[in-house]
Amino acid sequence: MKLASSRRAGVVVAALSGITLTMSSTAAHADDTTTSRPAERTAPRSADRTAPRPDAIAHRGSSGMAPENTAAAIDLAVRQRADHVEIDVQRTKDGKLINFHDCTMERTTNIEDIYPDRPRYRVSDFTWAELRHLDAGSWFHPEYTGEPLITVDTVINRIQHTRTGLLAEISPCTHHTTIATDFAHHLKNKPRYLHHALTRNQLAVQSFQTDDAHEFHTHLPHVPIGILDADRPTDTELLQLSQWADQINPQHTVTDQTLVDRIHQLGMTINVWTVNEPGAIRTMANLGVDGIITDYPQTLTQR
Repeated sequence: MKLASSRRAGVVVAALSGITLTMSSTAAHADDTTTSRPAERTAPRSADRTAPRPDAIAHRGSSGMAPENTAAAIDLAVRQRADHVEIDVQRTKDGKLINFHDCTMERTTNIEDIYPDRPRYRVSDFTWAELRHLDAGSWFHPEYTGEPLITVDTVINRIQHTRTGLLAEISPCTHHTTIATDFAHHLKNKPRYLHHALTRNQLAVQSFQTDDAHEFHTHLPHVPIGILDADRPTDTELLQLSQWADQINPQHTVTDQTLVDRIHQLGMTINVWTVNEPGAIRTMANLGVDGIITDYPQTLTQR
């Protein structure tokens, strides 16, 4: 992932030298394994190649062609040569960090069928043992029936030896107030992955919640941190954020050349979301954005 500026590059290099690599790195993919299946859906046609290509950031994995935030979507994004996968970090009742987007689980799992008498269906209302056997694929297509939910560790294990990096969102849905701290400590306990990912610019964290982003930043200041925004940030906000943030990641519909130029002028990078139409992808690329978050990463990467 692109470094925000020379201002941040020195911090990253200095911090990398201080990461203790003698800690044992736990192998976490044993608790979630799945085999992705070939997708058959049709993606939008490739974007214009005349402009320099922004990073292709696979939104919840290659979620236009496989069920979002599953191993199938992550693996497909890797095969499509996405520069990064974008995931959503939530925490279960017993403290497991999992990859799930919605605030409740009815839309993309069979949780109501499995637990019909529960009053709520938030991730934080269930233990990992209760969630790990849910079907998170058949809603998308019968081909993916039985595709399970996956942990953050599973995502890391599936991408860490590939060219594809990670853009992890601290979910605004969480009902645990310490999620940013928990995620930072979780990454600290993976020193080999952290060193490898930062050396290759393959890790960044983002959030809609400025407080969560800043909290994470206080624990891992060498990890690039981004602020998501559905609205156009004001110049006052940009000035304040530029003191510590590395990325501003707005909705593409509020993004224009003035905003892109101002973010770059302040030493930050910009990743826009969620851009699926070829015309919109071309527009964003021509504005000079650094990354495009899309359900169809192959639209940017295919030659």
